[in-house]
Amino acid sequence: MYSFTKTMEQIMSLREKKTIFYGAETLNTVWETKPEVIAKLLPAPLKPVKDKPLVSTFVANYPKTSFAPGYKEAGLFILAECNGVIGRYCLSMPITDGMAMSMGREVCGLPKKMATIDFEVKDGKVIGKINRNGIEFFTVSADLSGKLNKDGKIEELNDAITDYMYNITYAKSADGCGFLLSPTLIKQKLAIADITENKLATSTVVLTDSPHDPWAELEVVRMIGSQYIVSTNTLEPGENLYFNKIDPMGFVPYSFTKWDWWTK
Repeated sequence: MYSFTKTMEQIMSLREKKTIFYGAETLNTVWETKPEVIAKLLPAPLKPVKDKPLVSTFVANYPKTSFAPGYKEAGLFILAECNGVIGRYCLSMPITDGMAMSMGREVCGLPKKMATIDFEVKDGKVIGKINRNGIEFFTVSADLSGKLNKDGKIEELNDAITDYMYNITYAKSADGCGFLLSPTLIKQKLAIADITENKLATSTVVLTDSPHDPWAELEVVRMIGSQYIVSTNTLEPGENLYFNKIDPMGFVPYSFTKWDWWTK
């Protein structure tokens, strides 16, 4: 019989279990936005990367994982630097599975929200759509042409899709005043292996403004292009960067990415 409590033996059996995504189908898309937008959205101690106001997104289908049934996921990131290490700061991560959402929010502090995600690969094209609260706020259409958009450079794509991901984990106080736990900067690495497909693509995106998912704030100044990749990915354990002190009051304006913005 199953139980709400777990034995120490059961708990220890999970200790070495890795977070693996088998045969992950991912469409990464990169564009340049305005530098002032990046500066506005990055909380300290993260800083903009000079002359690289880059935005990256992904829409993915995970047919099999080591920790949950298959699901779909997406993400929105901006390029950032901390102590000389460049990574992607996560602003939003829509997802279709409740358990995978809980794991990402509770363990890593990622701004995950349940969403409807469409992901189709057909006839040399990839289309991704994200919908929440009746608003399709992001659509990407990529042509697997083997090249990027006219003004895109492969170096920029590689710069934006970094190995490292930054996020700030925190817990708000139950009395509504400040934080129960101090905001802490997290650095994680996604290791990619067993690549079976890797194609560049010309792409277009449609950003529709939403009070709950304001991806449209990252306006497109110059589209760089997309990369479609099928691989096995391993999310390595996160590193708590406690030495990078975060001012709780200074972080308050940045602490609403996990919740919808209902003001009425």
